[in-house]
Amino acid sequence: MRYSLGLLMVLAFGGLASAVEAPITIERLLGDGWEIAGYAGNLDVRTSLILFRKTDVKHLVQCSTLYDVTRSQRVVVNCYELR
Repeated sequence: MRYSLGLLMVLAFGGLASAVEAPITIERLLGDGWEIAGYAGNLDVRTSLILFRKTDVKHLVQCSTLYDVTRSQRVVVNCYELR
């Protein structure tokens, strides 16, 4: 009984994990027809915010970028929807 319950949990989690969308990237937004609605840079020139809009979509997408020479992945981009 425990084995089948554990197997059921693993299969259910695997189904949920495969249903998750790929992360939003700046390249994907531009390729899908989004346009830049705003940009804000920081004084230290390591961080910036880019705001995207699309005419047929009611929400905006904001991407924050970070450039850090001390990390192994020097450029970090985080995009999320603003609803």
